[in-house]
Amino acid sequence: MELSSISELDFNESGEWPVAFKVIAVLLICAVIWGGGYYFLIKDKQAELETLQQKEVELKQEFETKQAKAVNLEAYKEQLAEMRVMFSSMLEQLPKKSEVPELLVDVTRTGLINGLEFELFQPQGERPVDFYAELPIQMTVTGNYHQFGEFVSGLAALPRIVTMHNITLGSISEKTGKMTMNMTAKTYRYFDDDDN
Repeated sequence: MELSSISELDFNESGEWPVAFKVIAVLLICAVIWGGGYYFLIKDKQAELETLQQKEVELKQEFETKQAKAVNLEAYKEQLAEMRVMFSSMLEQLPKKSEVPELLVDVTRTGLINGLEFELFQPQGERPVDFYAELPIQMTVTGNYHQFGEFVSGLAALPRIVTMHNITLGSISEKTGKMTMNMTAKTYRYFDDDDN
């Protein structure tokens, strides 16, 4: 079989070609058909298959997450009910607008009971935050270290929420033997229906 004989091949007489040429021609035709089929039919479907397989994994994960939630639905409902009870009891610790003056009296009374002297007691303006308002009170009190501790403990024991911020202690005065404490006490008021 010579290469010069390839140019003499006639496609109309392909039945009379030598066996080697017939095998090569069949392999070439098969390769072209396979390549064209892959390019025009399979390639796009393969990309689509990969996308769908990825989506299947995501959907399985989503299903497992939702199934876990569904299995624990009763526990979540119980937890929600407990949280509602806790939230309502916490809201009860926030004074209503009419109770704020009484709370201010409780704060000063707590300081006076513990032997502190108030140099400054200045309620600031309300600051709205979400569903409640912040009521800061600037205070400067004079006393000893133990009195400060009792005062802070007394504030924590009040039936309403009072938090202490920006606490600074001054040095002990040589004349009086007392210290000065500057702080901002904050209480919080729930916005009730009267605030609309």
